Amino acid sequence: MYFLSLVVCQYRGRIMHELLTMPIPASADLFQLADMCAAFAVELVESTNTAESLALCGRLSFALTALRPLSDSFPPPHLVELLTANECPAPCVPDCWIDSYLLVDYAQSLTQALLSCTLPHTATVELTGLLHDLIMLMADYLKQPYLEREAGHE
Repeated sequence: MYFLSLVVCQYRGRIMHELLTMPIPASADLFQLADMCAAFAVELVESTNTAESLALCGRLSFALTALRPLSDSFPPPHLVELLTANECPAPCVPDCWIDSYLLVDYAQSLTQALLSCTLPHTATVELTGLLHDLIMLMADYLKQPYLEREAGHE
């Protein structure tokens, strides 16, 4: 059992190192940035190290800043096909969150609150969980088809 715990710790350490050092390219598209945000959120909710948590929040904030303009613009051609369906599914978010930029802004606000380091520990833990859930929902929503394929283009 000790060996398994050691392997898991080493694996998490490598993941954390990669997340904290990988570049966030200016050329990253909507899907890539959404996936990066999700990866940061997954590790953030699992982190018990304050320095790592703050570093992840900083990286998440940077990725959300890059994601914001993309969330409110028409997708580039290479994503259009992925966001097109014969029949679009119902949105995976409530109607009040249908504007994707709102989800990004809410996630950014929660991230900034966590970065402030002024919250009680219990509030930090709960808001970290809320941020994780919001980011997962946001990533799913940003990748959900919303363009309907025109008849005869199947």
